[in-house]
Amino acid sequence: MESFIYAYSWIDIRFLLQGLWVTIYVSVISIVLSFILGLVFGLIRYMKIKYVSAIVGFIVDIIRNLPLLLIIFFTYFGLPQLGIVTNPTTASIIALVIFEGAMLCEIVRSGINAVPIGQMEGARSNGMTFAQAMYHVVVPQALQNMIPALLSQFVSLVKDTSLATIIVSPELLYHAQIIYSQNTTYLIPMYVIIAIMYFVVCFALSMVASHLEKKFDN
Repeated sequence: MESFIYAYSWIDIRFLLQGLWVTIYVSVISIVLSFILGLVFGLIRYMKIKYVSAIVGFIVDIIRNLPLLLIIFFTYFGLPQLGIVTNPTTASIIALVIFEGAMLCEIVRSGINAVPIGQMEGARSNGMTFAQAMYHVVVPQALQNMIPALLSQFVSLVKDTSLATIIVSPELLYHAQIIYSQNTTYLIPMYVIIAIMYFVVCFALSMVASHLEKKFDN
């Protein structure tokens, strides 16, 4: 019990909060950019543009079948070999955006395919262009259908940020490792507190998604 009391000193908690901030920062940036990437790639695959859609599909299939850890290693150790120097945080964001963007691409494509074809036909018959019909009619309905799958993927993304500790990104798990490496009796208290922190972040994200889902339903 004493190990919990001493492990949760203000100095250690503040240090953990600094790591949590990095985790949230990486998560938010990665969620926004990966969603944009997934939306663009999903639309390209849906529209079946000659050659382009096939190439995008091939790339997405490769990325989806690679371990995220391998992509993290490549962005941190491989990109400098190509003349692109990154710090651990930037490398982890790039890796997450690439990996999650590929995952979201399939969610977007499936969500759009789930919208009845009559919606597009009705919009076009009312004088809308293909782009206008997609923007005003099809995509909004598809997003509503995609909310549960998007939420699940975003929550997974938040948890996947912990893998960035392998390249010494100063996120939550890495800060916890620094603390319990100085005193091994703090190991269990650290894992308990970071589990609580991850739960709070992921639960808050699920609440936001639930609110959006109810808003769309209305």
